[in-house]
Amino acid sequence: MSKPERRPYRWPSHLKKQASKLWYGCDYNPDQWPEEVWDEDIRLMNQAGVNVVALAVFSWSRIEPSEGVFDFDWLDRIIAKLGKAGIGVNLASATASPPAWLTQSHPEILWKDERGDTVWPGARQHWRPTSPVFRTYALKLCKAMAEHYKDNPYVVAWHVGNEYGCHNRFDYSDDAMRAFQRWCKHRYGTIDAVNEAWGTSFWAQRLNDFSQILPPRYIGEGNFQNPGRLLDFERFSSDALKEFFMAERDTLAKITPDIPLTTNFMVSSEGFIMDYDDWGPQVDFVSNDHYFMPGESHLDELTYSSGLVDSIARRKPWWLMEHSTSAVNWRPINFRKEPGQLVRDALAHLSLGADAICYFQWRQSQSGAEKFHSAMVPHAGEDSQVFRDVCELGNDLVGFSDAGLAGTVLDKSPVAVVLDYESEWASKHSSVPSKNVSHGTEPLDWYRALLDLGIRADVVPVRSDWDTYPLVVLPSLYLLSRENSERLHDYVAKGGKVIVTYLSGISDAHDRIWLGGYPGSIRDLLGIKIEEFAPMDQHVEGGMDHLDLTNGTVAHDWADVIASISDDTRILARYQADSWTGMDGIPALTLHDWKQGKAAYLGCRLGREGLKKTLPELLKALKVEGLQEADEARGDVLRVERVSEDGRNRFVFLFNRSHHQVQVDREGSVLAASLAWEDTDAKTATLDVNGVLVEKVVTRRH
Repeated sequence: MSKPERRPYRWPSHLKKQASKLWYGCDYNPDQWPEEVWDEDIRLMNQAGVNVVALAVFSWSRIEPSEGVFDFDWLDRIIAKLGKAGIGVNLASATASPPAWLTQSHPEILWKDERGDTVWPGARQHWRPTSPVFRTYALKLCKAMAEHYKDNPYVVAWHVGNEYGCHNRFDYSDDAMRAFQRWCKHRYGTIDAVNEAWGTSFWAQRLNDFSQILPPRYIGEGNFQNPGRLLDFERFSSDALKEFFMAERDTLAKITPDIPLTTNFMVSSEGFIMDYDDWGPQVDFVSNDHYFMPGESHLDELTYSSGLVDSIARRKPWWLMEHSTSAVNWRPINFRKEPGQLVRDALAHLSLGADAICYFQWRQSQSGAEKFHSAMVPHAGEDSQVFRDVCELGNDLVGFSDAGLAGTVLDKSPVAVVLDYESEWASKHSSVPSKNVSHGTEPLDWYRALLDLGIRADVVPVRSDWDTYPLVVLPSLYLLSRENSERLHDYVAKGGKVIVTYLSGISDAHDRIWLGGYPGSIRDLLGIKIEEFAPMDQHVEGGMDHLDLTNGTVAHDWADVIASISDDTRILARYQADSWTGMDGIPALTLHDWKQGKAAYLGCRLGREGLKKTLPELLKALKVEGLQEADEARGDVLRVERVSEDGRNRFVFLFNRSHHQVQVDREGSVLAASLAWEDTDAKTATLDVNGVLVEKVVTRRH
């Protein structure tokens, strides 16, 4: 997995060239409202502290009402009003959804599903990225937008497209087929190399020519697709949309070279639509859309996702392009945010490296599919708790800017939890030992278990510099390329500490099994050999539904049958089970000293609670400096730091993770407190549920 060349980092400049200010804003859709509302919107924006809006994201039909006829007058007027009020514009390329006149004239731009059925207009993103016809029209619009606004002083950034692949990730049309054939030829060079990578000797699938390559179209219920082809189609689909984005980007950049460009990713614990780490180098600055997960995982999942965005941005400040003030509109049940969570969530994103906090959207829609999606100005208007919280947050952000927070970076954790988009794609294939497990869910369990012990880990992509951390966790990293296998060997040989879990290192980069026993390419490093898997299920009567471990934890869903270990491998926990299972006494958790480092292996799924119980002793055994005193008592508070480049200024964010009040030690001067207050001793503070305290700590040099 090669590292793509990164574009130079460029951050949008404020209208008054105030480089130290944080951005605060939203998506703004003035074309949904009568023009007499615009002045009222700007008055309220100034009241809330808004200094940037994204415009024209879904405005193609308004900008180009008929082919070749452009209407910029309305957009010019609102941009001028915003700019004169001190509000910058993050201007969209407006290509996210084509207008009716285009799809009527050229229905061949519409994407097709795996059965060959056309996906008709009526929602959004009803275009295929491989359509040469659609590309022509989209780039024509980009050129017109760039030419018209190239000298506009109020445009601070380009918002290219919108949430690429949210609805049109997979297209099975003939355009996609031809593009997939070209992609395979570029990747492999020869058809024999494709046959080798995909293992086409199985089921007589051997190919004689690239023209015989098809997308993984419908093959009948109950049949199994070739896993190598499926994995490559996932890669191709991400690349096809990336190529389309890059074409838009380059069209805009050629005409407006001084305006930074970005597009909004959708990074979350469930967001494996694109290989976002592969996309990261292609933007001038990374942006993300994130919507909260309702329930007890809300804050943890949010900080997990923001930490991953920070890693994708390679620790450069990033832009939170969208999140919600309260409820969304697209879940079966759309829960509102609890009191305090509007401010708390924004500050959580901020703590993990965001220098821009934006919402979808400014004014809650009166009609359309998103009319129940919350906004900065709700249906109830300015006399509402939501808008009061929006103004409170705006005031806090001004204070943070004045204190010098902008441009600081997330403090590095001693622990890296590694995530790999391609491992998730491959491990969710239809023909696997268990569909109840995959790579994607395991990193969040480890992240949360570490938080429960007072340890905030960095969530890092597999391409990143994970081998610079004292401790690395590889959670169900199903694909392990030869390059990453060698990299892991080098890391441990030089003194690194690693924890590898079940379902890791099963296959190489082409999803071909590493032979000789699992995990084939790193068996020597771990000092174990696995011969079989023992999946479990609670719904099969008389089957094995769990396994007890000698350390008091319980495994569910998956266990490895570790058949042998090397003489110098220590067993830290075994399974305790009835004899009929064949699992009694089998090693479950091992530790192997290898050269200058240590490698632990956990051969089962313990879940967050089991990991929390296992980690204290495991961390002691690994002897990772600073992590041997893991303490569950510290788990109620999430502590995050941002630090200045010279290390003198530290910004400490303290979040209450619990559903009860917690007390924290004061560390510096208070910049913001939401549902938090200083205690009478002045040395501690109390955080209520959803409370957050932000302090600045200055290190004085002598």
